Amino acid sequence: MEQKYDFGLVGLGVMGRNFILNVADNGFTAYGNDLDEEKVNALIKEGGDIKKVNATTDVKTFLNALSTPRKIMLLVPAGKAVDSVIEGLLPNLDEGDLIIDGGNSFYTDTDRREAYLSQKGINFFGAGVSGGAEGARKGPSIMPGGNKEAYQHVKPIFEAVSAKYQGEPCVAYLGPKSAGNYVKMVHNGIEYGLMQLTSEIYDVLKKGGDFTNDELHHTFKKWNSDRLQSFLVEITSEIFEKEDDLTNGRLVDMILDKAKQKGTGKWTSQNAMDLGIPVPSIDVAVSMREISALKKERIQADKLYDRPKVAHMDKDKLEKITEEALYFSFIITYAQGLHQLADASKEYGYELNIAEIAKIWRAGCIIRAGLLADITEAFMADDKLPNLLLSPTFVEKVQSTVNSARELVAFGAKNGIPLPGLSNSLTYFDAYTSSRLPLNLIQAQRDYFGSHTYERLDREGIFHTEWE
Repeated sequence: MEQKYDFGLVGLGVMGRNFILNVADNGFTAYGNDLDEEKVNALIKEGGDIKKVNATTDVKTFLNALSTPRKIMLLVPAGKAVDSVIEGLLPNLDEGDLIIDGGNSFYTDTDRREAYLSQKGINFFGAGVSGGAEGARKGPSIMPGGNKEAYQHVKPIFEAVSAKYQGEPCVAYLGPKSAGNYVKMVHNGIEYGLMQLTSEIYDVLKKGGDFTNDELHHTFKKWNSDRLQSFLVEITSEIFEKEDDLTNGRLVDMILDKAKQKGTGKWTSQNAMDLGIPVPSIDVAVSMREISALKKERIQADKLYDRPKVAHMDKDKLEKITEEALYFSFIITYAQGLHQLADASKEYGYELNIAEIAKIWRAGCIIRAGLLADITEAFMADDKLPNLLLSPTFVEKVQSTVNSARELVAFGAKNGIPLPGLSNSLTYFDAYTSSRLPLNLIQAQRDYFGSHTYERLDREGIFHTEWE
C-alpha cells in the first residue's frame, strides 16, 4: 500500500523547508510542494529519508500522498500568491480537508478565504508563525485561529513542533475567523515598537556616552541576563560583536541606515486608528522606518541646519537610566498592543484570552521576553483587565522607571538625539494616567466652528453654544 503522509506544506523557501523538517523531526511524516524543482530536491536531500519527508513539484502527486482529512499548510507570500495556491489545490481536495495559511496575511483576507472555502466544504484557518527561519526549524510560536473543530486535526502536530516554555507548548487555539492572523499582526506591530526603542537606546549610548561596540555588546548582554531578558536584546548584544569581512571593522557600522518593512506594522497602526485605540509607540516606529527611507533628503537637510553639540553623560549613569527607560518603554509598548487585541476581540468577536496570548509569546517568537511571564500573570489575575498599566503588578515596575524615561527624553531633546519611540511612550503614559486633559478646549473649538456639540462636567446631556 502506498505510504500516506501526515502533513503537507506548500512553499519550500527557507521558512517552509525549516518548518517541514521540524515536523519530520517530531515524529510526523511530511510532504512538501513547490514549483521550484531545486527547492524540492534540496528538501529531499536535507530530509535524508523520503519515508519521513518527501516533496514534489506536482500538485496532484502532492495531494494524493496525504492522509485524509488532508492537513495542508501554506508558507507563501501574503496576497495574491495565497489565493493562487488555493485555486490550484481546490480541484483535487475533498470535503473536510484543511488548508492553513501560515503567512502574514491581512486578517480580512483570511475572513474572505474562510467564507469562500467553507461553501465548498473545505476548512481554512490562519496561523501566525513567529520566530524566523531558526524558529521554524527549532520551535516557533504559533498563533492559529479559525474553525475550532478543524484545528483539532492539526493540534498534535503544532504542539509538537512549537517552542516550549517550561515544558508548555507555545501554541494555542486563539479564536474563530481571522483571530490567528490578527494576533500575529499585532505581534508584529509590537515588534516594530520594541525594535525602534532598542535602536534609540543604542543611539543615545553611542552619541551621549561614546560607548564602543565592545561596550555596547557587554551592556546589552548584561541587560539580557536580568529583567530586560528578551530575544531582541540578546541578538542586539551579538550584533555589536560581528566583524565586517570587507573593512575589518564592525559590520553594524557599515550597514545603511534605511530600514525596510513588509506592512504588518502599518496594518497594526491603521487598524488601531480604525478601532480608536492609541498605539503611539507602534505608530512612530512605522513612521521612523519611512523617515529612514528619505536618506538623500536627510543628508541634504543635515547640511542646512545647525545641530546641538552633544553633551556627554557619565557612562555609568547613562547605562543606568537607559536600562530603566528601555524597560519602561517595553512595558508601555506591550500595554498598547495588548489593549488593541482586547478591543479587537470585542469588535470582531474573536473571544481572545490575553493571558493565553502572552503565554504563547514567552518562547519561540521575535518578541519573546522575560517580561511576558509577568504579563501572563497579570492577565490571569484579572482576565477583564483593559490595560496592563491598570495591573497592580505593573504599577511599581512603571513607577520605579518612569523618571529615567523623563530624564532621557529631556537629554535627547536638548542634544538633538531623536527618541520618538521613547518620547511617545512617555507621552502615552502621561496622558493615560491623567484624569484631566485639555481636550475640553478642542471640544469647544469643534462646537465653535462646526456646531459639533459637547458634554459638560456638571450635568448630563449634549450641549451647543452660539459662540459669536
